[in-house]
Amino acid sequence: MKSRDTLIRLKRFHVDEKRRRVSQIESMIADFQRMATDLDREIEGEERKAGISDPAHFAYPTYAKAARTRRDNLLQSAADLQGQLEDAKSALNEAFEELKKVEILEDREKAAERAEMQLRDQIETDRIAARMRFAAGRL
Repeated sequence: MKSRDTLIRLKRFHVDEKRRRVSQIESMIADFQRMATDLDREIEGEERKAGISDPAHFAYPTYAKAARTRRDNLLQSAADLQGQLEDAKSALNEAFEELKKVEILEDREKAAERAEMQLRDQIETDRIAARMRFAAGRL
């Protein structure tokens, strides 16, 4: 019984760990997308100030070029993290399934123990009732 409790705690720890990993990746993706949106606004502002929106133009603002590169890198990183997120979610589902299997096994074991205890109690109650009938019949 102790080893099963330890196993359940271990499986719960694994599920929590996987859940934290999923949350961490989702947070990173959201941060990258937020930073990319901020850079988009800065790029638009620079282009408005310069009056040039064509990145190929020779007078295109240097800061806007650098911001575009940075934005593209952030969006690429966010896309790469999407793959990691799917893997992390898959690992979380697997860990959760393993936990459920152990918990179901634990529930079945406890139910079997309860049934066995109820059977013993019923046998003892029947034995006491039989003694009482036998004693009442002797009077």
